[in-house]
Amino acid sequence: MPDRGASTAWKQFWERGGWWKGVILAAAYYGLYMLGGLAITWLAAPMLTDPTSPAFIVFAYVLPIAFGGLLLVLFALSLGWLKELFARQPIGGGKWMWIAVVLVLGFNILRFATIDYAEAGFGKVAVWLLAGLFIGFAEETLTRGFVVNLMRKAGHPEIAVAVVSAAVFSALHAGNLLGGQALFTTLMQLLYTFGFGICMYLTLRVTGNLIWPILLHASTDPSIFLQTAFPADGSLTAIASLGNLPVIVFGLIAIIFIRGRVTQNDGLKIENPVLG
Repeated sequence: MPDRGASTAWKQFWERGGWWKGVILAAAYYGLYMLGGLAITWLAAPMLTDPTSPAFIVFAYVLPIAFGGLLLVLFALSLGWLKELFARQPIGGGKWMWIAVVLVLGFNILRFATIDYAEAGFGKVAVWLLAGLFIGFAEETLTRGFVVNLMRKAGHPEIAVAVVSAAVFSALHAGNLLGGQALFTTLMQLLYTFGFGICMYLTLRVTGNLIWPILLHASTDPSIFLQTAFPADGSLTAIASLGNLPVIVFGLIAIIFIRGRVTQNDGLKIENPVLG
């Protein structure tokens, strides 16, 4: 028979929340995700001879991140949080937060419009779109789902929720150094992912449901990867490739205006209903 006492203690531990638990969860997730990815690529090594093939993308990116997403779902089920994570948000957002949605979505559309689809081929486009869906689900469920939820349960102000969830999201990408990525490139990626993380937090606030940052994130990675690898000719391509800078700038500025607090006992407390 299952140990109900242990199960209750497990749930109570996480229900008390805390920013440091979000960090621990992210570290554990990343470790298991990396181990799962190594196991998958090791098993599929004979099929991974061409790093540009759709098969390589599936085994190197899609399946490992899908495995990570599955781990998060199982963890949510162990706590009974799956419905809670995707329920209506307990705090809304100001109209200005829509800027984050428009900014990210606008540049995603520009990038998708400036891809040389003939050169990329249907197979690569399809698997990158699939990869984007799993990336968006796993990374947003972890950071804008679990980390945000854990911090709100501990009563942290929303500015702290935004910054920590974005910082955890950014830190997950530091592991790219282990894959041989240059230090400067990684540092710029960490800055971008922090700004992007703030934009995803604002998307969560203003749309009211985790599904929307997941979908917005799901359209971001494929647009960046495909447009970088297969850029179409034309001046619009150059404009689309500059999309990271506005996200960084807006994300950093937006922190100043984030307000609010969610408490477990008192419900919602809005510190500044105008700024959100």
